[in-house]
Amino acid sequence: MHLRHTLGAASAAAALTLSVAAQPAVAENVSVGLVTAFAAATDPSAHRAVTYAPAWVPVGTMVAVGESAADTTSRFELSLKGALPNHTYGAHVHRMPCGTNPEDSGPHYQNQPDPVQPSTDPAYANPRNEVWLDLTTDARGDGKSSAQVAWRIRPGEANSLVLHETATATDPGRAGTAGARLACVNVRFAPVSGAVTRPGPPAPLASLHD
Repeated sequence: MHLRHTLGAASAAAALTLSVAAQPAVAENVSVGLVTAFAAATDPSAHRAVTYAPAWVPVGTMVAVGESAADTTSRFELSLKGALPNHTYGAHVHRMPCGTNPEDSGPHYQNQPDPVQPSTDPAYANPRNEVWLDLTTDARGDGKSSAQVAWRIRPGEANSLVLHETATATDPGRAGTAGARLACVNVRFAPVSGAVTRPGPPAPLASLHD
């Protein structure tokens, strides 16, 4: 099940007020979509996406995050519009929600948890055991990425997506690291089947690009 990539002018205007909404699911299928804009991290209760480093992720940068899962696989998609031009961001799904402080989002979500935390062992910190969505923006600061894994997120255990300063490292002792946490998006991944996190239709995943 794939989320549509559509965002017209009306959707873009409405995106600032949209929050995560899980589409009512049938059987084993679930989907999550979020389109919103980054705001300053002074009051995380007032918005869905926070930037801790406006020079790297400007206030007002648009972000779209999506998850679609069926059977034993999950697909994730990320789009940015108006971020830092010509820059590679690391991006990962994290366990805890965003907060005022960058570390509030906790560690990466792992399908097979590393018994040693923070996890920098490539046996655990890799794109097959975690969700990595690194992307490189163009001259306008727009970019997109996707990832697919052969497992499903456990409900309640993944609650945000974090943008990092650099591409994700893969070498022992640094695997999974990507520099400073620049921004965070609250996304309740893997919702309970049939649940809607907030009244209203699902927010569409959008490429955000012309």
